[in-house]
Amino acid sequence: MIIVKNGTLVRDIEEKADVAVSDGKIVRISGSIAPAPGDTVIDATDSYVFPGFIDAHTHFQMTNALTTTADSFETGTKAALAGGTTTIINFASPVKGGTLRAAYDRSTAMAEGHSSCNYRFHMEIVDFNDGLAREIAEMPALGITSFKVYMAYDIGVSDRVIYDALKEIRKIGGLLGAHCENGDFLRVRTAELLAAGESTPAAHPKSHPDIAEAEAVSRLAYIGKLAGYPVHVVHLSSKAGLAELRKARASDIDISAETCPQYLLLDASLYERPGFEGAKYVMSPPLRGAEDREALLEAIRNREIQTIATDHCSYRFDTQKTIGLHDFSRIPGGIPGVEHRVPLMYTKLVCEEGLPITDLVKLLAGNPARMYGMYPRKGVLREGSDADIVVYEKSGTHTIRAAEQTQNLDYTPYEGLEVTGKVRHVLLNGIPVLENGLITKPFTGVYVK
Repeated sequence: MIIVKNGTLVRDIEEKADVAVSDGKIVRISGSIAPAPGDTVIDATDSYVFPGFIDAHTHFQMTNALTTTADSFETGTKAALAGGTTTIINFASPVKGGTLRAAYDRSTAMAEGHSSCNYRFHMEIVDFNDGLAREIAEMPALGITSFKVYMAYDIGVSDRVIYDALKEIRKIGGLLGAHCENGDFLRVRTAELLAAGESTPAAHPKSHPDIAEAEAVSRLAYIGKLAGYPVHVVHLSSKAGLAELRKARASDIDISAETCPQYLLLDASLYERPGFEGAKYVMSPPLRGAEDREALLEAIRNREIQTIATDHCSYRFDTQKTIGLHDFSRIPGGIPGVEHRVPLMYTKLVCEEGLPITDLVKLLAGNPARMYGMYPRKGVLREGSDADIVVYEKSGTHTIRAAEQTQNLDYTPYEGLEVTGKVRHVLLNGIPVLENGLITKPFTGVYVK
């Protein structure tokens, strides 16, 4: 048996208690548990004991028309584990005209035996026909109940496809998330900027204005209302988008939202960095202004945002971001985040903003577990739950440096930021896989149906 002793457990309340683990499960939670001969004790003095964190938005080993993400399942899940994330939900991407099952099989082959944390998949929907409608009904048997559509880019789908897919997803009680930007508007703005000779990273946020997000959030909400079923906004980035979310809810539309650390910490001034440095921050939606950041922080305090995920989509600066050296629209869009999400959000939201630690755990663990059908197996410290446990040192500071990270990159967008606390120990399905900040047992992650 493994006993985590002397820590502060974070559940619905903070409490001093010990946790006993056996056969991959939490078997006892009590004020004090005396170890028996042969038991392993993990001392959590001056530390929080958290449920394993869940990152519900990652793009490991994703290939697009330009390149393949720098982080594979192997490197990306090691980074996740180093940052206290014990379960990731990655995107399975069908090809147009292909099947959902083929996308699932490809994703499974990439992850199985290569993942150092637990994993599952969202299924992307890039077109729609009778065959795909039947396949949606078959997805729960494979453990997939969540889906995603893009409202922009080459894989963007029409409102009709969103509506038809949503009706099928409703039949299985699943969840549809959407990348909310108006694709037609993005194309027009990009063409106008390039024609005007604006080709540097500084043009990127101009090509993705907040109204493009706001319009798409509104449109998604009303498609959901027409279908009579909830919808979900991924990576909400703007005050304007938040306003449309609030309008929809005021009209009794059931719509949830995720945001990301980058929209709570960084801003669009980074695109103005000298040379090509601004390319490090090219992502979609882009970074916004201070008003947007403050609006999202207020929404978190008001519990209007349900989850904080990373949208981890990593590209090396030296060999991949430079694809767009002379054309900002060709810069691979995405940044890393899975390794640093927990200390960044603990520092910003709890230490600086005063958010209750219990709310942080809901945003990073409990709520995604509920939304994606893993609760109470995951996302909570409870007797009978899986023993995914993070021991997090409460105090002490360290500075984020690219040279010290696990993820497979030559930079981090959070270079030089000082964070409070540190992931000290991680149990994954009851197995100690990270001890004193070092991964000791990689490739032990399993698929979570």
